[in-house]
Amino acid sequence: MLETEAFRSCRSFPRLTANLWVERGPAFVSRARKAAGCTMLSCDICGETVTSEPDMKAHLLIVHMENEVICPFCKLSGVNYDEMCFHIETAHFEQNELGRNFERINTIHCGTSDNRKDNTQQSRMEVNPSIHSPCASNHPKISAQSLPKDGTLEHKAFYSENLTESRKFLESKEKRQCDLSKIKGSIYDTVYSPPECPFCGKIEDCTQDMETHVKTNHANLLDTPVEDCDQPLYDCPMCGLTCTNYHILQEHVDLHLEESSFRQGMDRVQCSRDLELAHHLQEEEDRKRSEESRQEREEFQKLQRQYGLDNSGGYKQQLLRSMEREVNSGRMHPSEFHRRKADMMESLAIGIDDGKTKTSGIIEALYRYYQNAATDVRRVWLSAAVDHFHSSFGDKGWGCGYRNFQMLLSSLLQNDTYDDCLKGMSVPCIPKIQSMIEDAWREGFDPQGASQLNDRLQGTKAWIGACEIYTLLTSLRVKCRIVDFHKSTGPLGTHPRLFEWILNYYSTEREGGPKAVCTSKPPIYLQHQGHSRTVVGIEERKNQTLCLLVFDPGCPSREMQKLLKQDMEANSLKQLRKFVGNLKHKQYQIVAVEGVLTAEEKIARRQASQVFTAEKIP
Repeated sequence: MLETEAFRSCRSFPRLTANLWVERGPAFVSRARKAAGCTMLSCDICGETVTSEPDMKAHLLIVHMENEVICPFCKLSGVNYDEMCFHIETAHFEQNELGRNFERINTIHCGTSDNRKDNTQQSRMEVNPSIHSPCASNHPKISAQSLPKDGTLEHKAFYSENLTESRKFLESKEKRQCDLSKIKGSIYDTVYSPPECPFCGKIEDCTQDMETHVKTNHANLLDTPVEDCDQPLYDCPMCGLTCTNYHILQEHVDLHLEESSFRQGMDRVQCSRDLELAHHLQEEEDRKRSEESRQEREEFQKLQRQYGLDNSGGYKQQLLRSMEREVNSGRMHPSEFHRRKADMMESLAIGIDDGKTKTSGIIEALYRYYQNAATDVRRVWLSAAVDHFHSSFGDKGWGCGYRNFQMLLSSLLQNDTYDDCLKGMSVPCIPKIQSMIEDAWREGFDPQGASQLNDRLQGTKAWIGACEIYTLLTSLRVKCRIVDFHKSTGPLGTHPRLFEWILNYYSTEREGGPKAVCTSKPPIYLQHQGHSRTVVGIEERKNQTLCLLVFDPGCPSREMQKLLKQDMEANSLKQLRKFVGNLKHKQYQIVAVEGVLTAEEKIARRQASQVFTAEKIP
């Protein structure tokens, strides 16, 4: 009875405890039993003697339970029994476990020599779980059940077995602690690991689950106060968990704050990543916009250069630079350079073309040829007399529109019908034509076209097209119209309707009459993307096909002069002939002259040109 009561009284003692009252329980009981036969009982902790068992219980309760508890390993004090158990199990687990094994071995060794029966009975008793931390349930235990029933132990073998078991346990524990320390180090560097129970080592997914686990499985360690002890309780302000000591409560709250800080840190990391992604997307968008803007500028500059709006000078500047290159390359003598420069300056001063690119008499030569040859041609219609003008050094690459106007005007100047509106005119040079178009804009013709070309042509290499030709002719009171063949009307992108329109323009009677006909109709200005030419006639061939005869300003004078020979060959006409299959541009526009305008008609057409419209076929 004394043994049982003394052992039960040990349940409330500090873990000083654990080694003294739990691991040395058999030795303490033995001494208590010896003291029971004496008049005095001696306290095994402090050595104080008392006269009776109740006095010993009172002494143990008052002196060793309610007074200050000191850690046997680090001398920590100022905490109660449960907190000291928690401290030893977590801070001094290896030292405490190794001490337990050695104490068990010593206890068994002593029990076999003096009091085998009592020690065997005592070793079979299980330690009260209220004293041990739940962590101890996983540790190796030694009980009398594992001993031989005859009580004869081979001490060395038993000692070696338990020592080996302790060493294996310590090695596994050290490995576990090393892994935990590595994980803890990585937690603060990279991510936050799930919380681990400080009592049993169980790992939960989040703090809330861990709090539920502690409240459910370890409530006796946190919530149950020591009997007969009026100890204050502390509630966690964040989750309501009750603690018996404010130090533990502070550690518990720190876990909340760490998790909150981690979440805030993760939020900041996520926010930082979102900002980084947004910044990257913005940079990518800015880069694309910058690239698109750069490409647009390059395309615009290319178009400016293509259409002569890059402020690189006009006819005069280009002619001088071209002749200088010819001199530098040795293809032109310096004296020739100065002679041509003087002729150019004179031509620009009077505004009349110098005629150096002109070839006359081709229509007459063609008429003679068709009368005597061209057996594969059934009939042919030719325009009124017209001179051919080709591009020179000053307008090469951009002057085709101006050269075609010169061809058209040369034909009108030879036609008496237009003497009234063109009286006193000569074929102007290109800078003069530019000046005449600017004058028409200032009169109010085609304000949209003027705006597109910045109201300026002189001193530039700006291209002109059908609208500018129409504007200039209308300002001179020449009646004309624009016809727009805006899409293909035949197979493979061809325009047979264009050929039919031109045939109707030149021919009045299809049947009867001579094979070759020189009409009084002026030539037709023909425009397509990037180039323009002048239509001077059309063939109706014996195979029922049509073929246009065109003057191209890109064809040099030496080639055109081959057509003036008496014995003209059929191959010489290849540069003039354009069959249906040769004209496959997406769109064609023509300017056809139809007579002379009255002053009133000119005003009306000027007003109509505010919104430019053209006749469309189909």
